[in-house]
Amino acid sequence: MTMREQQNEEITVTLTLDNDEVLECAVLTIYEAGGRQYIALLPLDENGEEEGDVYIYRYIETDPENPDLENIEDEEYEIAADAFDEWLDEQEFEEDLDAF
Repeated sequence: MTMREQQNEEITVTLTLDNDEVLECAVLTIYEAGGRQYIALLPLDENGEEEGDVYIYRYIETDPENPDLENIEDEEYEIAADAFDEWLDEQEFEEDLDAF
């Protein structure tokens, strides 16, 4: 995985899946849950538009430009997904406040 910042300040990563499919993804957030770091990624289409399902991985920053991502399963995934849902709720709340 390689992280880079686009001109519009959006951070993207190139992700290679287990089936060798290569996806360009936007980094939605890096967050902590249960004492570990996680990253939420959203695939981008060929026009750079966000599409598809969010991918959540354990995030280990050994090198800021090439961090390690690890698959997570079962109970750990539930913890990470719940924390991501809370983050999404906070983003929507902040957007609602900005509208006033």
